[in-house]
Formats: sequence, C-alpha cells, structure tokens
Amino acid sequence: MAKPNTAPDEFSRLKAAIKAGSPERLYFFHGEEVFLLHHYLNELRKKALDELTMDFNYHRFTQETFSVQAFSDAVEALPMMAERTLVQVDEIDIFKLNEAEREKMISILSDVPDYCTVVFTYEIVEWKPDKRLKKLWDVVSKHGTVVEFAKQSQRDLIAWISRHFMSHGKRISSELCVYLIDITGGTMTALQGEIKKIAAYSGAETIVKADIDAVTEPVLDAVVFQMTDLLGVGKYGEALLKLQTLFKMQQEPIVILGAVGGHFRRISAARTLMDCGKNADDLMRLTGLKDYPARKTMGAAKHFSAKFCRKAAELVLETDYKMKTSFDDPERLLELLVLELAQEARNG
Repeated sequence: MAKPNTAPDEFSRLKAAIKAGSPERLYFFHGEEVFLLHHYLNELRKKALDELTMDFNYHRFTQETFSVQAFSDAVEALPMMAERTLVQVDEIDIFKLNEAEREKMISILSDVPDYCTVVFTYEIVEWKPDKRLKKLWDVVSKHGTVVEFAKQSQRDLIAWISRHFMSHGKRISSELCVYLIDITGGTMTALQGEIKKIAAYSGAETIVKADIDAVTEPVLDAVVFQMTDLLGVGKYGEALLKLQTLFKMQQEPIVILGAVGGHFRRISAARTLMDCGKNADDLMRLTGLKDYPARKTMGAAKHFSAKFCRKAAELVLETDYKMKTSFDDPERLLELLVLELAQEARNG
C-alpha cells in the first residue's frame, strides 16, 4: 500500500515504481506540465497492462461516463488473462461528490485491490482537495500518491530542448534555448510542437534566432514582458512595435491590458522587495512565480523606480476605466497607454 504523500519526492517515487514495474494502487496526477503528465500516464499504462489484453483490463472514465457505482465495478473487476488492471478517471473532483457518493468513494479508495492501479488525472479541473472533508482527505493522504507535474527548471528544459533538436539532427545554443523557453511560456507541451516546426523549417545544422522567429508565435505574457523590457531600457519605439505584434496575434485589447497590468504589479512587488534588500526567492514566495520568471522579473524591476511603478498602476487603471466606459477604440487606448508609460519611464 502507498505511503503517506506528504514527502516532496512523489515524482521520484512514481518514476521508481514504473522502473521497477510495480505501480502503486492509487495515484492523483495534476500540474501545469501536461506533457509530463501524459508521458508518465502512458508509461504507467505500459507497465500495468499487457497490449494483448488491454481492452479487457483498462477502464477509463470521463465526466460524461463516470458514476461511483461504475467506478467501483471497474476497481473490483478481476484481471482477464493478465496480472493487473488499470482504472483511469479524468477530471472528476471527488471532493465535490455528494455525501453518499463520498462515503462510497472512501470505501473504494481505502481498499483498492492489489491487482489494480487507479489514477485520477486533472488537466482542466483544478486539483484542490477540500481538507475540511477529513475522512476523504485522510483516505487520499494515507492510500494515495499525489504527483504534481510542475514546469521544469530552466536548466532541465535547456538540456531537454537540446536533446530534442539533436534527435532532428540539429544543434542549438543554450542562449537560444532560453529565448525559446521565454517566448513559448516554457511548457514542454508547447515546446515540443515548436521544436518540430523549427527543425523542419531550418535548412542548416545549427538553429539561429531567425529560424525561431520565422515559425514560432510567442505567447501573450512573453510579448508583454518583451514590451516592458524595452520600456525599461529606453527603446520606446520598439516597445510600441511589440504592442502591434499583440494586435496581429488577434489578442483582445482587454486581455492585453490585463496582462500588462499583471506584469507591472509583479514588477512593482519586485521593486519594493529589492528596495527592502530582498531577492527573487522572496518574490517567489509572495507571488507564486517559479524560479526563472521570478529572477527575470527582479531583473526587469532594476530598470524602474518605485515612483514609476505607482504611476504605471494608475495609468493601467485609467485605461481599464476608459475601455469599459467610453466609445474610444480599445487599440488606440492601449497605444496611448504605452506612449504614456514611455514618457513616465523617461522621467524616471
């Protein structure tokens, strides 16, 4: 039976169990890095099931097909011509079941047969256990292994990107790996598709920045970060061009404004922490940012004064009010915002 899942090495335990060919009885998979979630779910299926008998021993439930009784029947079903069964349940928040269903679920999860592996997966529905439901949470804690597939560190991603380009017969520098991480948001799911496109586009053995820019569409937050970086170093015309890039990406103006406002709030927090002698670790704890974005935000905050940050917040709020109450063109209001931010940056 699985050990309590309070230790920080659930991911390591999962890998070790898969490698040993002895998966545990109950898992809960969640996290931002969907690529890894799918990868290890597939590895779990390979270890738990035999291809020839998979149709008999693999039971999968979605929100459309799930019921507690059907789930119970699948868990109790004996393996056919094989040693194990696997029951996969997608996007079901067991903490939101009604009381009778929760009681039944508690009974099932506390006694999963040793021939069965149950895995709950959460990609769209947030994994947010309600610990006030103590009996259910105690069962999850005692018998389950909760594995979070978080975004990987920059160092790990650089190595992973390099390996994937090598599989296509291409080389890429660490600096360009960082650039690719930056503009795609840094998830393996996004990076995998972009690597294939870039490798197919490039006619040379070594990837250059022009190859990436030619076929990769940056994510909203990445372009907003680039825009604010340009404001910080006095390249105001280029910052305005980045706004035009967002318009070409057909991003809604109100969504762009929200991203700009959120970014400047994080920069303001970083500036305040910096003035108090704090560092990126403190920003991570305050905002929930990961290591690389936190360090990058602290670096950006060096270019802006506390006075500018306060004024930027005011300008964003004024623009938001105008977008919601006036008939002015939202794109024009965003352009005016960037110009006003540029003027404030000039004034320090």
